[in-house]
Order: sequence, then structure tokens, then C-alpha cells
Amino acid sequence: AIFDTMQWISNDVATVAMGLAASMGQFLLSAGTPGKRYALPHSRIMMHQPSGGLGGTASDIRIQAEQSLHIKKTMAELIAEHTGQTLAQIEADSDRDRWFTAEEALEYGFIDHVYERAAQIKSEAPNK
Repeated sequence: AIFDTMQWISNDVATVAMGLAASMGQFLLSAGTPGKRYALPHSRIMMHQPSGGLGGTASDIRIQAEQSLHIKKTMAELIAEHTGQTLAQIEADSDRDRWFTAEEALEYGFIDHVYERAAQIKSEAPNK
């Protein structure tokens, strides 16, 4: 719901990693408005495939597994779209926990800027 809302509204959505943006935090961080995705220099970003527990009858487990695979595919496609990485690269890199420094996240395409202070963001805003 958060991701869909971020895409649906007409306003820009700035995202900022402060400390840790892991799992869904990484996903939402990279889904911010291009050019407005930030991280503080000591932030860590972690990407991995969706995870969860399965239980119930064999039929229920099969249904849950199918849903898990669907979510995995959809999220990988969206991360590829937001980072500029190939789908194959995202699938390979998210197979296990993959950790990024702020600079590595910048190079990978999760974010657009690494800043130490909020004032640095304001200094880039166009004058009106």
C-alpha cells in the first residue's frame, strides 16, 4: 500500500536512509522520486528476496509458495526499474542478504545522493 501510494500521488516523494534501510526499507527507499533519494554517509542498505514462514496443509503451503514466488518476481522487476539494474542482476544479488554502504547504494542505483546534512539538500533546490 505504501509503494502504490508513493506512485499514485502527484507529489514528489523524497526518501532518506538514516542508519538502516533493510528489506522493505530498501524497496521503498529506491522507489522515491528520482533525484530525491538520499542516504546519510554511514547508512547501510540491505536487499534480499522476500521471506516468510509457511504452514498449514499441503494445499495451503503450495498456495503460499506460489504467492511468495509471485511477490519475489514482482519486487525484483520493480527494483530493477528503480535502480537501472537488469532483472538478472537483481535476482542474483537478492538471492541472499546483500549489504551496501551508502556509496555502494549510490553506485547501484538505490539512491541519488549521499549527504551529511539536510542543508545540502536545500542548497540544490531551484530558486523560485
